[in-house]
Formats: sequence, C-alpha cells, structure tokens
Amino acid sequence: MKEHRHFILHKPYGYLSQFITNQTKRKKKMLGELYDFPEGTMAIGRLDFASEGLLLLTTDGKVSQEIRSSKYEKEYYVQVDGLITQEAIEQLKKGVEIGFEGKKYITKPGKASIINNPEFPLRSQKIRDDRHGPTSWISVIIREGKFRQVRKMTAAVGYPTLRLLRIRIGTITIDDLKNGEVQEVNQLL
Repeated sequence: MKEHRHFILHKPYGYLSQFITNQTKRKKKMLGELYDFPEGTMAIGRLDFASEGLLLLTTDGKVSQEIRSSKYEKEYYVQVDGLITQEAIEQLKKGVEIGFEGKKYITKPGKASIINNPEFPLRSQKIRDDRHGPTSWISVIIREGKFRQVRKMTAAVGYPTLRLLRIRIGTITIDDLKNGEVQEVNQLL
C-alpha cells in the first residue's frame, strides 16, 4: 500500500493554491515553486491569489475530503477597511447574505471578534497606508468554505477585506511557520 504524505504550508500572497494552470498567457506562481512536493499532492481547500496563511496539502484524497467537511473550524485573521463595529461583528456571527454561484446564500452562524493587530510581517505587495483611513483586525471562525466567503462576508457588513490570513484549521495552526515555509507532518487529523 502506498504511503501517503502530508504537508503544512504558510501560503504567501500572490500564489495560486494549485500546481498546474490552464492559462498559458500569464505566468502565475504555483505551490510547486515553494517545495518539491510528491506527485499527486493536492491542496485541501484553497486560499485565493491574494490570501495568505495556513494551507494543508496531502496525497490522500480521503483526508482531503474529511478536512474540507464542516467538522473542522477554519479561523481567519482579517484586516478590514474602517473601524468595524460590534454590530457588524454580531451580524458576522449570525450569518450574512452573500452571493454564491449566482444565487443568494446565507452563511451559517460562526464566530467573530475584534482583535488587536496580530503584527504579521508586511505583505510582499503593500496594502495601503494610514492616509486612506483606519483599518481594524478581526478573527472569523467558520465551518464552511464557499468561494471567497470571508471576503464576501466582511463586504456584506460594510467592511471590505484588505488582508486575509488563515491561521487555523481544526487543531492545526500556522504557529511559527514563516511565509512560504513548508513542513512535512506524519498526519493531519
């Protein structure tokens, strides 16, 4: 029986959560440029091009399906435009209406709170400076993962996302993993 391999990655800004692309015109950065992953490695869930943080990878499709299920919390630290209100936080907790696959969708209840600036290293592409107004950081914890869900949720309550980092999936955290660093682990669950 084939021995499966599992990895924890701190995905940097500007990388696609995939290994190959159908686009031939533009050269996009892929995960395979960060580490010599074995053939058949797949990202468990995705982080979009502009998102950073914890990404789990495996050669085991069953593990991938299990972790993508609603059994596991996914926690994000999100820098939003403006000083977010407690009222907006309460809306995020209850669920908000977003667009998904051309239809309206109400997100499932989750957790959200205002946090102090987590002081992550600066992103490779500057977000903006204080001349454009204040920003605030929040923690959002969900058990689902619709396309660009957290970004759509913060926009729905009037505070567009400026920077998004996933810091935890279930009990696995990004901890001290540096931007772009990969760690092979024995298991993910």
